[in-house]
Amino acid sequence: MGTQESYEQGRGTGRRALLGAAVLGAGGAVLALPGAASAGTRHGGGPKGLPVPTVIGHRGASGYRPEHTFGSYQLALDLGADIVEAGDLVPTKDGHLVCRHEPEIGGTTDVADHPEFAGRKTTKVLDGVTTTGWFTEDFTLAELKTLRAVERIPATRQRNTLYDGRWEIPTFEEVLRWQDEQTRKRGKQVWIYPETKHPTYFRKLGLGLEERLATILRAHGKDRKNSPVIIQSFEPTSIQRLNKLVGNPLVVLLSAANTRPWDFVATGDPRTVADLVTPEGLTEIASYAQGIGPTLDLVIPKDANGNLTRPTTLVADAHAAGLILHPYTMRNENTFLPANFRKGTDPAAYGDVFGAYQAYFATGIDGVFTDNADTGLLAREDFLRGRGVNG
Repeated sequence: MGTQESYEQGRGTGRRALLGAAVLGAGGAVLALPGAASAGTRHGGGPKGLPVPTVIGHRGASGYRPEHTFGSYQLALDLGADIVEAGDLVPTKDGHLVCRHEPEIGGTTDVADHPEFAGRKTTKVLDGVTTTGWFTEDFTLAELKTLRAVERIPATRQRNTLYDGRWEIPTFEEVLRWQDEQTRKRGKQVWIYPETKHPTYFRKLGLGLEERLATILRAHGKDRKNSPVIIQSFEPTSIQRLNKLVGNPLVVLLSAANTRPWDFVATGDPRTVADLVTPEGLTEIASYAQGIGPTLDLVIPKDANGNLTRPTTLVADAHAAGLILHPYTMRNENTFLPANFRKGTDPAAYGDVFGAYQAYFATGIDGVFTDNADTGLLAREDFLRGRGVNG
């Protein structure tokens, strides 16, 4: 192999070792015992002293505050999240990266209440889906800063609407400064977990995400293998691109087994997620990434009635390939839980989420994204106590 290839391979191996030390605990117990849960305190590189399984605040504390706001991020830390998913990154018209779940912001901001932006409402095809609304790439950062965030699913989380209009849209640079500030105030390293959203779509618009992200990380000295920033994407080629630009730990997100990543669709790659989660597919992912973020259904499928069935071999297969697993997303409400863990008939009521956590933790996953970090921490405590481990 050539010199550059050797360098990239070595860099990837180092990142895997670092992230593995961060999430697998001393001795890499999960790698030695595929399918068995690893629990305890991390040793070696990475976020030292944090327990496993890792509790990741999904878009902050989005079970309690409008997602991707500093209110949500701050609360996630206050509730004890080990890592905060701050932010899903989308670009503005003038090239800034901001934190929104999707480029369409009609459902997460008050843009519809701004008559000056009424003419910006349009219909686009976003990764093959016709979508009508307002899009970040049609606004400058200054214009976006005049908007305020609102709750994305008010029918399910009516109490969260109390905070509608309180917070603006954060930029990723603001998130990095917030991370440093919180690290100083709390006396321990705060970790974040950003995602590149729809990178193929934005690249075609001349707003490539990866280079912008790498530039910002370099400017803040956070582009290295031991930097407290893990980067994720649903598009494998975005992670491959980032693997050549930064040294950060990288994670490939995986949707339903029968789906295809949009970059695969765009390039004619016939593979589906089912192909990526085979031992061969996972080995390939491990050549440029250090982890995967599968949907929970890839870990334990549901039957026709929505009940959990038996776990797949994904945890053991991923660990055998040297990959960590951070599945998504645990939420407290019935509507998001497997049928056999729901309570009552109100879809917005809380179900037996603690029981669901135990089922997923028992598979050996290395962490989980959750909208309710406090619930996740209590569930982890239950799990560790059940195994006689002090977390």
